[in-house]
Amino acid sequence: MYPARKAMASLSNSLQLKHGLTSWCPGSSSLTRRLPSSSIRFRSFVVAASSFSNDNREFVIVGGGNAAGYAARTFVEHGMADGKLCIVSKEAYAPYERPALTKGYLFPLDKKPARLPGFHTCVGSGGERQTPEWYKEKGIEMIYEDPVTAIDTEKQTLTTNSGKLLKYGSLIIATGCTASRFPDKIGGNLPGVHYIRDVADANSLISSLEKAQKVVIVGGGYIGMEVAAAAVAWKLDTSIIFPENQLLQRLFTPSLAQRYEELYKEYGVKFLKGASIKNLEAGPDGRVAAVKLGDGSTVEADMVVIGIGAKPAVSPFEVVGLNNTVGGIQVDGLFRTSVPGIFAVGDVAAFPLKMYDRVARVEHVDHARRSAQHCVKSLLSAQTHTYDYLPYFYSRVFEYEGSPRKVWWQFFGDNVGETVEIGNFDPKIATFWIDSGKLKGVLLESGNAEEFKLLPELARNQPSIDKAKLEKASLVEEALEIAKASLQVVQKA
Repeated sequence: MYPARKAMASLSNSLQLKHGLTSWCPGSSSLTRRLPSSSIRFRSFVVAASSFSNDNREFVIVGGGNAAGYAARTFVEHGMADGKLCIVSKEAYAPYERPALTKGYLFPLDKKPARLPGFHTCVGSGGERQTPEWYKEKGIEMIYEDPVTAIDTEKQTLTTNSGKLLKYGSLIIATGCTASRFPDKIGGNLPGVHYIRDVADANSLISSLEKAQKVVIVGGGYIGMEVAAAAVAWKLDTSIIFPENQLLQRLFTPSLAQRYEELYKEYGVKFLKGASIKNLEAGPDGRVAAVKLGDGSTVEADMVVIGIGAKPAVSPFEVVGLNNTVGGIQVDGLFRTSVPGIFAVGDVAAFPLKMYDRVARVEHVDHARRSAQHCVKSLLSAQTHTYDYLPYFYSRVFEYEGSPRKVWWQFFGDNVGETVEIGNFDPKIATFWIDSGKLKGVLLESGNAEEFKLLPELARNQPSIDKAKLEKASLVEEALEIAKASLQVVQKA
């Protein structure tokens, strides 16, 4: 297998539902054991004031993404931020809503693209915009552009890249993920090759979009689909290459994937499915100029965007305990690690997915928000109920000004069992997953607010449903009414 194909094949996707699900059903009691109650209490320490670089030492969050922003808000809500909370980030910006980077941020400059400070947390959920000034006003100490490189759990200290020594009482690890990359030896670091995880990555990508004519996107998942939609808005010659036989194989059914592929083709996007990549080739100027496939053919490119998944950013926190099956830092239902006083939330956390009785790692903004809030509430209050997350994924593309059609789908639940697909994608379509007579998951494209609101109720309650009756529905609205009726039976019982 070619090196690049190996890189693509070995990805550790987050919550990969039915297809290659990154989940683990523990065979021992080590996961479910309750840690000592002292682990959710504040750890005390006595230090010389001049010994450490941070003034706020009671609570420290490492990471500057969605989870950090929502955790900060929760500390503020409990009156425990001012003079107590420090956030250490490798980024130059206050926490922001990261999904914007592959959506509105990539719109052409004449299509009203998103820009900071417009999408700082917590605007994505309707909350207050937490600008850098907000953190100052709330008494939260921010350390920017200085990633943590070492931890001493006995001394309760962190060391940063610049050499700062930081003290913590309770520590929340919210480091997220890093983009999976092609090896340098096959061109993974050539000028014009892009990965996207932060604002700096997105700015570099936009700089290339402004000059490019031909863009090749490697990967048929969320990143690939969203960046391809953005490239269409820039009126670029766009190709997507991936080793699977369909788009978003870990979630979409083959027929659903075909619908989206046809839509993208209408916009001029070309697909090379089932393709392996041998290497990326440089032109005379040293920039990427082509993608060489495993069969020896080449695809010309002015720029290449690699979207082949992500890896949990566990370093330097391996000492607190990792999950070697799904990746990430192992935590319990209150996000406690094996080390008292240390917690992990968001993409980096391998947590018990309670409703499906397995352990998973979820790379999604909704989980980042909810896990951070649950963790902080457990840390600061008497809350002891375990996290009970309902898997949720969505995507919004072609939303730029002047687009002939906007695409917005949502999925809740688990994609296991048989499927029933209703609708003609004009614009609505719905897919229902039914296992042992129960509705396990549902995906809806172009629904209205009331219809989207119904989806999590269906997925969480898992009502018994008449598959034959559902299959006879001619419209999405009719199918949702049948599902709603099944839900009402459960609620009355």
